[in-house]
Amino acid sequence: MTLRFHKMHGLGNDFVVIDARKGAVALDAARVRALADRRTGIGCDQLILIGPGTETDVTMRIWNGDGSEVQACGNATRCVPVLLGRDCTIETVAGTLHARLADNGATVDMGAPRFDWEALPLAFAMDTRRMPVGWGLLDTPAAVGVGNPHLVFFVDDPYAIDLAAIGPEIETDPLFPERINVNVAGIRSRGEVVMRTWERGAGLTQACGTGACATFAAGRRLGLLDATVRLDLPGGALTLAESDDGHLLMSGPAVHVFSGETSL
Repeated sequence: MTLRFHKMHGLGNDFVVIDARKGAVALDAARVRALADRRTGIGCDQLILIGPGTETDVTMRIWNGDGSEVQACGNATRCVPVLLGRDCTIETVAGTLHARLADNGATVDMGAPRFDWEALPLAFAMDTRRMPVGWGLLDTPAAVGVGNPHLVFFVDDPYAIDLAAIGPEIETDPLFPERINVNVAGIRSRGEVVMRTWERGAGLTQACGTGACATFAAGRRLGLLDATVRLDLPGGALTLAESDDGHLLMSGPAVHVFSGETSL
């Protein structure tokens, strides 16, 4: 079977996007891993499947490069209106998202963050504002659910942390039954943050949209950040804002790199 795909990225967080609105495409973990392989496949951090919507314009399913399916991906969500060429509503496992074209990319309403331990989930009840746990130099993280579960460690210098070494340990800790995404963030001012992310199932990435949302939400909850901030990631910058109803609005670039065909 010949499969048509699009290669896209948001701040270097790259995707293989398959438009299945006119015909179903059968995917499983093994096929996703094969397509995501950077040496023998197309190569990507995540694979995105766009399908026809019923009460929304489209549906979106998301797999990490290791074949695990996840609930949300902020950078991929920005790619959807760019691919469609119009504003749209998107049905995901995490709920309905609204995305609109803006300034070489898109703005996405990512909904309201969740802070209850059951929603993440954690293995047992714990205050998610400043969790009484630690791994090496990283301790007392905040936990936030933004479709995907995230930990946020506020540190002096995110680039001084060996995230490639400690990220896998935290991701797979028994405290997190569904694994966890790990963010280290440094606050430069109330309006600017620098951040790096270890993504569950993908490892170190150039950018993580849900991680940016989680970091912003954690900073707002702790009273450290203003209602609009610039968030700098290795791949570039996002703008995060909090709406009057408490929703997280994420704005940033999304790029269509090329289209192609491969054998499924």
